[in-house]
Order: sequence, then C-alpha cells, then structure tokens
Amino acid sequence: MGEYNEKNFFVNREISWLQFNKRVLLEAFDNYNPLFERLKFMSIYFSNLDEFFMIRVGSLKENIKNSFNDSEDKNYYTANKQIKEIYRQVELMNPLIEKIYKFIVTDFKNHLIDIMDFNDILEFNNPIIEQYFENEIFPVLSPQVIAENHIFPFLKNKEIYIIALLKSKYKENQIGIIPASMENDFFTFNIDGRKKIIFISDGIKLYVSKLFPEYNVEEVYKIRVTRNADITIEEAFLNSDDYLDFRGVVQDMLRKRGRLNPVRIQVCGKLSNKLKSFISEKLNCEENIIFEEKMPMDFSFGFNLYNSLKMNDKKLIFAENTSINSLDIKKGKLIKYIEQNDLLVNVPFHNFEIFVDLLYEAADNPNVTSIKISLYRMASSSKVVSALIYAAKKGKEVLCLIELRARFDEEKNIEYSKVLEKAGCKIIYGLKDYKVHSKICLITKKYQGKTSYITQVGTGNYNETTARQYTDILYITADYEAGLDADDLFNGFCAGKTVEKTRRLWIAPNCYKSNLIKLIDDEILWHKLNKNGFIAIKINSMNDIDIMRKLIEASRSGVKIELYIRGICCLKGGIPEYTENIKIKSIVGKYLEHSRIFCFGKNGREKIFIGSGDFLNRNTKRRVEVFIPIKSREAKDTILKILEFCRNDNKKGWIMKPDGNYEKSFTENDNIIDSQYELEKYFLNCSIIAIQFKNEQKEMR
Repeated sequence: MGEYNEKNFFVNREISWLQFNKRVLLEAFDNYNPLFERLKFMSIYFSNLDEFFMIRVGSLKENIKNSFNDSEDKNYYTANKQIKEIYRQVELMNPLIEKIYKFIVTDFKNHLIDIMDFNDILEFNNPIIEQYFENEIFPVLSPQVIAENHIFPFLKNKEIYIIALLKSKYKENQIGIIPASMENDFFTFNIDGRKKIIFISDGIKLYVSKLFPEYNVEEVYKIRVTRNADITIEEAFLNSDDYLDFRGVVQDMLRKRGRLNPVRIQVCGKLSNKLKSFISEKLNCEENIIFEEKMPMDFSFGFNLYNSLKMNDKKLIFAENTSINSLDIKKGKLIKYIEQNDLLVNVPFHNFEIFVDLLYEAADNPNVTSIKISLYRMASSSKVVSALIYAAKKGKEVLCLIELRARFDEEKNIEYSKVLEKAGCKIIYGLKDYKVHSKICLITKKYQGKTSYITQVGTGNYNETTARQYTDILYITADYEAGLDADDLFNGFCAGKTVEKTRRLWIAPNCYKSNLIKLIDDEILWHKLNKNGFIAIKINSMNDIDIMRKLIEASRSGVKIELYIRGICCLKGGIPEYTENIKIKSIVGKYLEHSRIFCFGKNGREKIFIGSGDFLNRNTKRRVEVFIPIKSREAKDTILKILEFCRNDNKKGWIMKPDGNYEKSFTENDNIIDSQYELEKYFLNCSIIAIQFKNEQKEMR
C-alpha cells in the first residue's frame, strides 16, 4: 500500500459546501426540470450563498479577528486560506451562472415572458415604465446626498441600494444613495401579448437623474451588502447582565446581528477605481470582498414569480404531490393502533397530518396525562402549535422545549413561546451549552395504575410547510424502553442536563458517536468472519474526523459502504486501497433530501436507525440529537426500499470521484430513474394495494 497521508482523503468543509451549491445551480440547467422550477433552483442557489457568507465566512472572519487562525483538522487550512479560496471559487462561478441565467431567460422568451435587464429597459423606453416609476415608486423613495467627507449611511443586510457619483458646478463630487429594496422587487405589465418583468432597482437606476436634478450623474450602480450573522448565544450572554432571561438575551442578539461587518459586497457593473476605493473605505472592508456582477442581485423573485404572473400552465412547475395517508384508521383509533404496531411516516409521500391527528387524539384521550415535545423550526401558521394549545386547554400537561437558537427562526420561536406559554403550556428554552436539535415527542398514558408511552422520533422538524418540501421520516412506537429514555431526556431538559445513559435511543452528545462507531466496528468484525460486511448511511452532511477515520478503516477492511450525502462531504470515496469500498452519492431533486438513515448489515440482519443528526462536529459534539432503532419488519422493509431507490438513482444522483469532484450518474443508455419520482409511485401503489386488501377482507367477512 502507498504512503498514508490523511490530507489526501479529505475535502475542506467550505469547499465541499460550494460544490454542493453548484449541484443545486446545475439543476437550473437541466431541461428535465420545468421552467419555473429551474429559475427556483437559481433562487435557492443564491439564497444558500447568502446564508453561507453570513454564517460560514462570517465565522472565519471572526476567527481571524479574534486571532484564532489555527488550521482545521482535515486539510490543515487556516481561516485566512479558507476565505481566500472561498472568494476565488465564488468568483470562478460567475461565467457559469451568467450562462445558465441567459439560458433560462431565453426559455422564458419562448413562453412570451421577458425578464428584462437594465439594457433591455433602456432600449425598450416605454412610457408605461416611466409613468409607473413616477407615480408608484418615486414618492416612497428617500434619496440622500452625502459629501465624500461625511458619515456614510448604514446599508442594511441583503438590501439593494443605488449608489451614484454626482457632480455639480458649485460643489465637490457628492455621493447619492437610494434604498431600492421593496416588498415586491419587480413589477409586470402586458404588451403585445407578452409579459414584461422589470426589477424595481433597475428602474430606479435608469431614472436616477430625476431623483438628483441638481447634479450630473457621473456613475451609477446597484449595490448589495451581505453582513456577518455569526453571533452566538455565548457572545450574547457575555455582554448581558441578565443570565436568567434567555429569551431577552436572544432578542438582544438579534438586534446586534443586523449591524455586523460586511463579508461580501455585490455591485452590478464595473466600478471605477475611485468609487471602489470609496466604498471600501466607507464600509470598512477590503476591496477583495467587492464582487462585480452582471446578474440580478436578489433572486428571491424566482420563488413567487409563477404565482405573481398568475400562470395556469401546470407543465411549467413540478406536479403537486398528493400525499397519502399511510393508514386507513378511523378517527380516534390511532393511539390504539400504535400500541399494537409501530408506524413509519415518510413525508412528503405520506401526509404529515397523521402526526397532528395523533396530538389531537392524545388531547382527547382521558388516559393521556402529558405531551412533551422539542420544537426547533415551525411553520408560520403551525398546526402542531394549535394542537398543543388544544391539549393544554383540555387539561393535559404540555411541555415544550423551544430552541430559540434555531438560526434565522429565532424571532418566530420567541413569538411561539409567548403564545404557548399564554395557553398554559410549560416552556423551557434548552440547554446553555448545547443546542437542542432533536425531533422527539413523548405522549404519556396512565391506566389502572400502569404507565405507558408513545414515542415519536423524526429526522425533520414539526413543520407542515417543509413536510411538503423535504424528504423526512417520523417513527412512532409504543416501545416502553424508548419511552423511558425519552422521559429521561425531557427530565434532563428541565434540570438543564444532558442524558448520560440510554436503554433504546441514541442521544447526543453523550450516547451518539460512541454507539455509531461501535456498530461500524461490529461490521468490520463481521466482515472479517463472513466477508459480506455492509453499511449504508443517508445523511445531509459529514465532517466529523473520528467517524471518517472509522469509515476509512472499515473500507480498508473490505466492508462495502454506501454514503448518500446531499451536502457537505469531507471524505473522498473510491481512492484505491483506502476508500475504494466507499461509494458516495449526492441526490439533488424536486424535494430536499433530509432524512437521516443508518443501516448496518444486510440480508435480514439489518440494524437500522433514524434520527435528527448528521455527521457534522456540531451534531456529534455540540447538539442534542435523538435516534431510534427501527424494530418493525414492515418499517425496515420500507427504509430498505428508500435506500434501494437512492442506489439506483441515475438522474438526480451525483457520484463523487476519487478527486472529490462530482459527476452525474446518468448515461444516455440508461433508463431514467429519479428516486423521488419512483418513491412517489411506490408509496401511492402501496396505498392502493392496502385499500384493495382491506376491501377484500371486508367482502370475505
């Protein structure tokens, strides 16, 4: 075997994430996807990139600011080196982005829809546009003129501004600033049978001279600032006098977040050296974080354009998935069924409403004494919250752990905490040292002096909106030992402690990674004795060095390993002699792949777990995560079917090559297999068969 050098087997976390986001972008280039969905993939790409700069780049810059420029533990890149490489890679993406956007705009033209850029508007020169801006837009604008030696106004995070270099006979050069972000960032009108789409910021830029009539406009640009958002709760506590008011500290943290330093500045066009230097000085940033672009700066319009245009051509969007009820159970009989059978719900193919129904049934059940649940991200109008409020009003003890540190959902969670508290629910806010990311609900029953439990563990949030957009699994069981573990967990939450030991569940940070590594070791030993060791893991991201080293060890021992990792993967698969038995696939499709599945062994000896955490350091070390073993044979078979479809996906699957790059798994001679589409058909067929079977049973009676 060749010389063992760990650095050769790993990919830097940030570079791996940029590769993932590129895979998202390339979905916009795939004609297999409907037109408006391709635009939406571009919107997702840019939304992802905003958050990446705000959090990951922000964190790296904070490390440098605080003199923490140590190397990371895989490729030994310093924070400085990572930032330079990030900026380089993002800059290199621009030609591809422009090509894809041009491709999409051309396709929109073929559908009689013109997405107009600044030059298009200039050439079009239609009085409708000028009239719209003079009547609707100009009255609400606040143009500001600033002398070069005056205080520069604060530019809000992710908002677009028009910046102009102004010249006058009587004054030195001035700078004009106009806030250009609005609730609706574009307007549309029909002319000659075509729909015209014009961005508000482009119109303001076009007519900027009307807003500064006393000046000559020498230069004019659109500018957008992305600010660091990586302020932690620990920092907030350090700067707070009140260590007990958790909610108040988080609110204070949110106020500070919006005013942190820039990590990226986007400018539409080629800046003059003078204006670039001015922006760098006034925003207190290096010139290398200024990106000169030709694209729309804010792609959020792609998320709602179809509805805004009142389109009715369903071929231009993904077909709606009709979620099926996984069971045909009469109302009020769900708890009785679960006490006899474990239940697996796989959203979005199954209807998330079955969990909401369970909460309402528990509220109405006279033997149910309490409902305890950990809440991380919830829908804007949450049916889960409504059910919990209903249970509290029915006299049940309702305990809600609400994690106020769910990134960018903090304000929503604060508001929900107030609503639930007012309704009589007991609210706790998690642990000071660990973010609670678990997806667990415990229903406790007492009947004739005996206590029983129904425990639900999931891979995704209690959020009806994302349950229609993400692939996730909810597993519901009356297993007594799982219930005891869940009860210990919630008691620990109330006492501000983590769980040290478990009977059935895996609970991070103390009882997750050790159990995981033990099962990998068991599979290595099995392979040495029986030569058919097998591991299949489906997660979102991986960078934990201990787990990756253990997977390398398993591969070198001959264990066949399948890793389905949508996002960050810092391990390279397929390297001869070292990771050649590890196959890594990323699936990017209609739904966000979000379920976490661990399978050890095959041919009837599978040990399968599902849960809330990935293989990132934050999941294994700094969060409370919960996992549950799948005991039901039927549920195991369903999960094995999910893995089989992932294995065979040759349309939405990307295969990692030994150099860490990815390539599409599809070849021209293959039959197209889109795992998500096939799963939709599979679950629908299962539902039809189940209904037919029940009808046959009724006829026989």
